[in-house]
Amino acid sequence: MITREYDGLAGAGGVKDVVRQLAEALALAGHRVSVVLPLYGFMNPEALGFAPANLHFEVDMNYVGVERRELVRIFARHLAPPPARSKDQSLRPATALPDNGKVGGKGGGKGGALSIYLLDAHRYQEKQGVYTYTAAEEALNHQHHQGSGHFDYFAMNVLLQKGALALMIRQEAKPQVIHCHDGHTALLPAMIRELEGYRHYFAATAAVVTVHNAGAGYHQEVDDLPFAEAITGLPPRVIDNNLLDGKFDPFLAAANYAPLNTVSENYARELQQTDDDALTGWLGHRLLGRGITLHGITNGINPADFNPEEPTKLGLPAAFSPGTGDLAGKSKCRQQLVENLTADCWPGLRRAGYLDPDPAAGPPPADGPASGLLLPMPLFTFVGRLTAQKGVDKLLGALETLLPLDRGFQVLILGSGDKGCEQALVRLAEAESNRGRLCFLQGYDPMVANQVFAAGDFFLIPSRYEPCGLTDYMAQLLGNLPIVHHVGGLVKVVDGVTGLCYREHKSAALMGAMQRALTLFRRHPEKVLDMRRAAVQHIREHYTWNRVMHQYLDFYHQAHRQL
Repeated sequence: MITREYDGLAGAGGVKDVVRQLAEALALAGHRVSVVLPLYGFMNPEALGFAPANLHFEVDMNYVGVERRELVRIFARHLAPPPARSKDQSLRPATALPDNGKVGGKGGGKGGALSIYLLDAHRYQEKQGVYTYTAAEEALNHQHHQGSGHFDYFAMNVLLQKGALALMIRQEAKPQVIHCHDGHTALLPAMIRELEGYRHYFAATAAVVTVHNAGAGYHQEVDDLPFAEAITGLPPRVIDNNLLDGKFDPFLAAANYAPLNTVSENYARELQQTDDDALTGWLGHRLLGRGITLHGITNGINPADFNPEEPTKLGLPAAFSPGTGDLAGKSKCRQQLVENLTADCWPGLRRAGYLDPDPAAGPPPADGPASGLLLPMPLFTFVGRLTAQKGVDKLLGALETLLPLDRGFQVLILGSGDKGCEQALVRLAEAESNRGRLCFLQGYDPMVANQVFAAGDFFLIPSRYEPCGLTDYMAQLLGNLPIVHHVGGLVKVVDGVTGLCYREHKSAALMGAMQRALTLFRRHPEKVLDMRRAAVQHIREHYTWNRVMHQYLDFYHQAHRQL
C-alpha cells in the first residue's frame, strides 16, 4: 500500500483510517502487507517505534532541462498480525492470491504480517503538515500561507511513488498487488507499465487505485506539462492523452493501467450516472467515455476501535453500551465534557461560547414530552473540516434560524478550516441570545473528538458530497445518531432506523431533519433507544473491515486477471 496518510503516524482525513484498518484486516487474514508513506518533519520515527533500515538510495527527480536526484533513507517497523478481535468481526477464510514474492504472501489465516516503511527525504522533512502549511511554517516564510497546499505537492507525490518502487526493487520484493491510495499515488500504475526500469521487474504485479475523493482540488493534477513529463519520466503521449481541463490528471492516467474503485458504491454511481459528477470536473463521465467503470467498495470500520465499553482507551470517563441500551455512562461523559469545556482543559483548542451544565433548568420546549416531565436538552454535535464541501455553510444557515425558534437544544462543534466559517461560528457562539447553548471548539484533537461523539445525541453531517463518510460510523458506535445529507456513502445511514436523512442540500432541509430529531427525542425516547441499538448492529453485520476486506481481495483478483 502506498499512501500519504496512516492512522497513528500522519493523518488529515479518512484515508489514514482506511489504510491502517484495511492493512490490519489483511494481515490478520494471513497476508503479508507492507505500507509505504513519507516521514514528515513533525514525525519522530524512533519515538513511533521505527528503526533505520540500513538502506538508502537516490531517486531521479528531474526538472525541465535539469537532471536531479534526491536521497531517500528508509525507516521500518515490522509488526506481527494484530490480535483477533471480537466475535462481530470474525473472519471468513481468506482467499489466496498468487505468491510472486516476499511482500503480500498467501492467505488462509497463517503467516500474516504488517510492515510499515517511512521514506526519509529532505522534501518531506521540511514539511510540518501532511498536505498544507502550518501557522509555524507561515511565520518562518510568509509565502507559505497557513492552510494552503504545499507548492511542491506534485514532486512530493512523485518522490513517494518512485521511492516506494525503488524500495521494492532493493528488497527484491515483487508484490502481488500494489494498492495506490488517492491521486497522490495514482501515477504508479502508469510508471510500472510504461518505464522500462520498472516494466519487466513488475510484470507479474497488479495495481489498483482507490479514489478516496474525486472532488475538484483532490486529483493532484498539474498544469505544467513539461514539468510533469520531466519529473515522472512518462512518455509525452501518456501526459498528453490524460488531460482534464488542460491539466495532467493522475486518476485519468491510472485508469489505462489499473482498475479504479471509489470508497462507496453510491459515490461510484453518482460519478458516472448523475450530474453530481460536475463536482469532479466530469472525471467519472470522462472515464465512462473510455469504457472504464468505477467500482464501489464502501469503507468499513473496526468497532473495537470505538467501543465505549472500554472507555479508557477512548479518553472517556465512564463506560456505556449503545448496543445493549445501557447509557448511564453516556450521561457521565456529557457531564464531564461540559465541565472540561468550562475549565478550558485543552490548550490546543480555542473555545467560543459554552454549554450550560444544567440545561434542564430552563423552561421546557413547546413540544416537550407528553408526560410533562422535563428531559435533558438534546445535544447536536459536529466534528470535521469547516468547509462548504462539508456543508458548514448550510449548517450555519440552519442554526441561525433554528436557535431562536427552539430554545430546547444545545450544539457543540469541533473543527477548523475556512476562516469565514470559523469567524461565523465564533460570532454565533458568542451571541448573547445563544449563551449556554452553542459552543465552538476551533482546532482538532482526536481524544476530544471521541468525547464529543460520546456526549452527543445527534451528529450532523450536512456534506455537499461525501465519497463514504467515517464519522457516521464513529458516532453510531458511541450512541450518537447521525443526521445526514443523503448522498454518496452516507446512504448507508437508514432513515428512521439507524439515523435521519434529508435529500435537498439546503439549510431548510437540514433544519427540518433536526426538528424531526427533536420531536423523536422529546416524544419518543424509546424510538431513539431502538435506533441506537439498530445502528450498532447494522455496522457489525455489514461494515466491519473484516467483512469489507473480502471485497478488496476480489478486487485484487480482478486486477490480476487484467495483467
